[in-house]
Formats: sequence, C-alpha cells, structure tokens
Amino acid sequence: MEEGKEESGAAAPPLLALNHVSRLCRNVKKSIDFYTKVLGFVLVERPRALDFDGAWLFNYGVGIHLVQSKDDDKLPSDTHHLDPMDNHISFQCEDMEEMEQRLKEFNTEYIKRTMEDESGTKIDQLFFNDPDGFMVEICNCENLKLVPAGSMGRIKLPFDRHNPPLDLDVNSNPSYSY
Repeated sequence: MEEGKEESGAAAPPLLALNHVSRLCRNVKKSIDFYTKVLGFVLVERPRALDFDGAWLFNYGVGIHLVQSKDDDKLPSDTHHLDPMDNHISFQCEDMEEMEQRLKEFNTEYIKRTMEDESGTKIDQLFFNDPDGFMVEICNCENLKLVPAGSMGRIKLPFDRHNPPLDLDVNSNPSYSY
C-alpha cells in the first residue's frame, strides 16, 4: 500500500498529535491551582487576541485550555460523581503510588482500581474530578501492548516535533496575567 494512503485509498489526514483539551470553569483561578499543583501543568501565555477570561496550561506534550464559563448549565452538576465509564481525560503515569500519595496530600477524592487483561497484564487506574466536576484518569496503561485492529501501518507515533517551540528567554516574555 502506498505510504500516506488508507485502505480506502483516501489520503490519511496530516495530523501529528493531540494539541489541547479545553475545559469550561466555574473559577479559572481555582482550576489553574488544581491543574498546576495537583497535576504539574505549567501556566503559559495565551494570545492577547483572546478577549475572554481563561488560561492556557501545558506539560507532558499536551495543553489544557481553561475557559471561564458564562453558563453553569454547561458544567457537570455533580462535581463528586466518579464513573470510569463516563467521559474523562487520561494521563500516563510512571509512579502510581506517588500519584496516589499526591492526591491524598491535596485532599482529592478518588477511586482506585486495577484491571487485568486476558494475558495477565495489570493496569492501575486512579479517577478523580477537577474543581468543575470533569473527570481525570491517571493510569499506567502503557503496560498494555498497542495492537492495531485491522489498521496495521496507519498508527502514527508522534515524536518531539508535535511540541510547540519553547521560548525560555524571560526578557522577551511580558509577565502573564489572567
């Protein structure tokens, strides 16, 4: 099969990786505290052209864009509901015990479970909510082999090129305000 072509003959889309997840917030500052302190995200500047209350965070090769909600009806009504079968974002973790301890230190309510696949491979999972009730999962899912189901050759594994360029020159960056 020709490189870049899918089985249907159509060209594969020129995607590289997940760029960001956007989350509505009741309080942007509380959400910044949660994502930076509990999950280790870093506050980054966002374009001044965005003339609404929000913040951009980045780490681990992905961004989280926080947007101040103007309508609480768009936010989860039950901020304590935890159901692993519900919508969530998931992060790989290299030390599940350390992450569980971190959740305890920040008094974050969570559920813990371990799953085992048919080959005996175990996956540990922690599920908890951000301040607005959006569920987050922390797992060691890299323990599972990624087995393409009829799509061999179409999986693209991103390398460092999907990460945005990082400007470490403090003098060129005006102070950030949100």
